[in-house]
This record gives sequence, C-alpha cells and structure tokens, in this order.
Amino acid sequence: MQPYCRSRYQSLRRPTREVMVGSVGLGGMNPVRIQSMTTTDTKDVAATVAQSIALAEAGCEIVRITAPNPSAARALREIRRRLDEARIRVPLVADIHFLPSAAMEAVEHVEKVRINPGNYADRKKFAVREYSDSEYAEELERLHEAFSPLVLRCRELGRSLRIGTNHGSLSDRIMNRYGDTPLGMVESALEFIRIAESHGFHDIILSMKASNPKVMIQAYRLLVAKMDEAGMDYPLHLGVTEAGDGEDGRIKSAVGIGSLLLDGLGDTIRVSLTEDSVYEIPVARRLADRITRAWREEPPTAASPDPDGIDPYVFTRRSTAPVELAPDCGAGGDQPPRVLVPAPLPSPDPQPLRAALAALARLKDTSPEGLIFSLRSPADGDALLPLLPEVRAVAPLVVLDCGPRLPADALEHFIVAAGGPLLLLRTHQPADPEATLAFADLAGRRNCLFAPAIPAADLDGISDQTLSRWHGAAAGRLLATLDFSPAAPAAPLDLHPVGRYRLLAEKLAAAGLAVPLWIRHAPGSLLAPAHDFLSSLLDGSLLSGSLLCDGLGDILSVETENDPARAVRLAYNLLQGAGARISKTEFVACPSCGRTLFDLQTTTQRIRERTGHLKGVKIAIMGCIVNGPGEMADADFGYVGGAPGRVNLYVGKTCVQYHIPTAEAVDRLIELIRENGKWTDPEPAEASIS
Repeated sequence: MQPYCRSRYQSLRRPTREVMVGSVGLGGMNPVRIQSMTTTDTKDVAATVAQSIALAEAGCEIVRITAPNPSAARALREIRRRLDEARIRVPLVADIHFLPSAAMEAVEHVEKVRINPGNYADRKKFAVREYSDSEYAEELERLHEAFSPLVLRCRELGRSLRIGTNHGSLSDRIMNRYGDTPLGMVESALEFIRIAESHGFHDIILSMKASNPKVMIQAYRLLVAKMDEAGMDYPLHLGVTEAGDGEDGRIKSAVGIGSLLLDGLGDTIRVSLTEDSVYEIPVARRLADRITRAWREEPPTAASPDPDGIDPYVFTRRSTAPVELAPDCGAGGDQPPRVLVPAPLPSPDPQPLRAALAALARLKDTSPEGLIFSLRSPADGDALLPLLPEVRAVAPLVVLDCGPRLPADALEHFIVAAGGPLLLLRTHQPADPEATLAFADLAGRRNCLFAPAIPAADLDGISDQTLSRWHGAAAGRLLATLDFSPAAPAAPLDLHPVGRYRLLAEKLAAAGLAVPLWIRHAPGSLLAPAHDFLSSLLDGSLLSGSLLCDGLGDILSVETENDPARAVRLAYNLLQGAGARISKTEFVACPSCGRTLFDLQTTTQRIRERTGHLKGVKIAIMGCIVNGPGEMADADFGYVGGAPGRVNLYVGKTCVQYHIPTAEAVDRLIELIRENGKWTDPEPAEASIS
C-alpha cells in the first residue's frame, strides 16, 4: 500500500481540495479550522443560540448541533435566523445519525450536514451473518436509494457533507465483512463517498473517530492511503471521540489529533471533552497552532530520509532485547514502558530532595522506576551518596546525567561506593567520540547501564559502526535516546522531534541493535517553547503518543517539570492515554450534546469518585445509545443513557440491566463490577494520579 503521508520525518501538508462550509473554507490552503458542538436540547432555541454565540466568541469557527429527529431539525431554522440577527455568521452543522427525514429537514437550514454511515438508514443489531456478494450488493443499492436524496439536495443548495465514521457504530454489514477494524471504518465511509460521487457531488469532509487513539490513527492513515489510490483528495476532520475530561481527555485528544497533524494530515479538528464545550476551543487552538507552524506546503529542497520500517496500518510493538534496570524491573521485551523523572540534587540543601521523595512515596504503585540526577562535578556525586538509601526506597534505579563535559574517570569512585542499579546518561559530543566510548567502557566494567544521548541535530552523523562500538563496550547494557539541547551543528537535520526518534529507531535496526528506546520529554524536544503546563502536556502527548502508538518506546521520562510528583503523574497519564501502560481506571466518556439523557460531567465525576481506584478496569459512560454499545466494545462495563431518568448497564457491549433509575444507577454499576470479579475495596486515603 502506498504511503499515507509525504514524509514521516518532516511535516509536509497533505494537499486537499477546498470545501466551503458556508463562508469558511476547509482544506486547500486554509488554516486548520477549530470546531465544537453545542450541548443543549436543540429545541431549546434560546439556549442553543446562546451557547453557539459563546462558542463563536471563544474562537470556534464551525458549530455542530444535534438533530436527532425532524422536530429538532426544524428548530435549526430559527437558530440560524437568530444567529444571523446577532451577526454571528459561524457556519452550522447538523449532526444526523439515524433518520434521513431529519437530514432532509436540516439541510434546508444549515451550511453542512454530518451523517454517520454506520447509523444512517442502516442496520446495527450486532447480528452475525454471512453476506453473499449479491446480498451485499442489494444492501449497497438500498443505501444508494436512502442516501441519494440528501446528496442531491446538498448539491442544489450548495451545502457540504461530512461523512463521519465512528468506530463504535459500524453497521452489521461492515462488521460481518470487515470486522470491528480500521479497514471496516474506511470501507464504511467509502461506500457513501461512491454514492455521492455517482451524483457528481464532491463537497465532502471525512472523519474516522474512535475512543482508542491507536485505532483512530490507523483508520485515518488507511483512509488517506485508500483515497490516494482512488485519486480522491477530500479534507479531513480529526478527533478522538469519547476522550473524557481533564488531563486524560486532553492527552488522548492530543495523542490522536497531534500525531496526524504532525504527519501533515487534517484540515479541521475537534477536541471532544466531557466538559463545557467552550473549554474545548483553547485546547484545540493551542494544539493546532503548535504543530501547523512547522507545516510546509511544498517539499523542502533537501531530500527526506527513506521511509522507516514501521507498518503504519497495524500496531506492532518494536521488538527489543530486554535489559534489567533493577531487580524485578526490566525495560524492553514484553515489559511495559518504564518511567524515569528528574530529582533535585541534595547539594547544597538536602531538604528539596527529601520532600520530593516523600511526595513520590505517596504515589504507591505509580512511583517511578528511576530518578535522574544531573551531575556537573564529582562533588555533586559526593553529596548524593549518603542519601542513596532514601532514593532507592522510592525508585530502585539511579540515573546519572553526566552532561557533555564530565569525564568518565570522575565517576569511578561514586559507582564503586554507590553499588546497586545505575544508569549513566552521557551527551555524545561528535567532536570528542572517545569520551562517549569511555563512558560505555566504564558502564561495561562496572555493570551499569549506558545511554548515550545522541544530539538530535547530529543524528544523521551517527554510523552503524559507532552504535555497535557503544553496544559492545557497554557489554550489551545499552539504551538509545536523543538529546534535544540547543546545538549548532554544521548541517542540522530538518526533522520534527518525532521524526528524529523514528530515524533513531531505523538506525538501530540498520545496525542490528534491538536495544530499548528511551523517549525523553525534555527541554528542546518541544515543537515550541512551553509557557505553561498545557503546552507541556500537549507536546508530551504528541511526542510520546505518536511514538508509542507506532510501537516505539520502552522508557519515558518527563524532564520539563520542576515537581517530580507532577512529572510522574504526567508520564503515567501519557502512557495510559496512548494505551501503552495502564495504571488506573480507564474512563471512556463522551462529550455532552443535545442527545444526552443525563448530566455527563457530574455523572462522570460521581463514577470516578467511586471507581477511580480500580486499576486496569475500563468503564464507558455514554449519554445516549448512538455510539454506546459499539464504542464500548473494549470496555469492561458501560453506563449508558437509555431514556430520560433511566440508565442501561452493559458488560462489554451486552446490555445486562435496563431502565435503571438514575438515582440507583451508580450503585448498581458497582454491584455489577463486584459480580464480575473486578471490584477491590479502595485503600484508606488512597492516592490517585487522575
């Protein structure tokens, strides 16, 4: 299959046709557009208008409003009229799922209609059956008849269409032929595209949303590759559906959306949070701005590196030979990614280190595997030695960041006196290659791990022979990582941070080295200077999430935070957001909209308070049935709005309890978790990294 992007090392924007949504252009040479969705009852015109205005004032460029039935669709006329009176010309999108009649009403009043191909005039009963080719063709003919009127009316009125596939709502026809897969998602959209094109209609935007960033990323990549094969150039709407709230929701959204934007894909985005929708806008704007400033419309004059060896359409973790970090703690192989964080040196005052250790100890089973200490002189090591027992009570591995200047022989005394698991991190200086080799030799002689931090700007100058010499001198106890500190090499590589790690993995493969890869979220590795925690969170999600979702990464360190406990929390949340290491309860929670049958924000918080200690349990909280059962396919339990004031409970995607009063539903959910053997009682005052 042909590549899904023009470069996996540089951000080269994918060329698309321009599609107009009212007066707002998507794709082409337009900037990435930011959109969101109202959470009000659509038939409450005043409330929906007020929320649309609030979104527009917050910077939302396109507003989506649910139209679950013809009466809600008719309300769009008055909503559009009142917004026009208020001189708010933000384009409106009608969100349609099941009813063509609602779509045919909505298209008269709004600039764009979004349909879900898994639900639109289709069948989804999770029925298992085999479709013969003739039966499949009959189904497609039925879809052609059902969908064509909307296409023709969009063409007559100058409206645009979003064909928005959701992983959780694939039709039985698709599920039985392609399975619950990214390919099934893509084929679901292509069926509807072909119908639209048969009528000469091309004002189409496409989306492939899932609550799992890995699935979402693979589906978009596959969609682009399939479109390129067919000569299609439709713009993309990016989003991770049911991302949740707070830090978790922002991380999952940034992992999925950011990874694709970095590869030059995406023309409009929505960050779906289980919060007031105005809070989605600044997150989306910051994410788009940080990435697209690196976009190029045309390839650079210098040739890009050859494509890497990753299969971008199927997740496979990079195969590595495990190394022992500490007793009963390895990196690589089938071990989960390990967490390292910086800690303050005890010189001249040991109190900041002791305070950090106390905070880390309270994290219990989410403490780091190693602490990083930046040594600039032998005196720093002397000050650290007496506190090593306290350090190792929290994190067994001690990492010595030796910078670019400290000589290897200055550490001999410390290593002998310290004993125990040690990792030597040394910034490689291309002008002094023997100094790096001396550290590798020291590590080999003293049974330490060694990680040469290769300057990211000089990565292209590292040969297979150099990597092999380091590996041999360190007696095989080698880790691979990059140093993004400012440097001024003669010919810097024009690659983004993720591309540099991808190139490092490819260089290791070329040298025949299956050594663990250490992802460092450190100053200099960011796309732009981080002025606050949100910037740091988004960049960390982008860097680690992109790599982890491609199967790259065995160690993660967050080195941009001054607070070690906060850095640990962010590292574990980044790993969980990418599905690489589960350290707490996983919540799949949809954003509110006009279809929601209960208050999602307060309900999610109530469920989190009661179940947030269930490490490894996945709970889906869905406001309605539209995507519920399907999106919960890999969830353990589901809490889904079934009717006003009533909740349905699921195990997997099987509904086991119907129409439970909302006041009883959380207690009944906990009983269900107990019955299925997934419940444990919380420890008193248990710490949380949520």
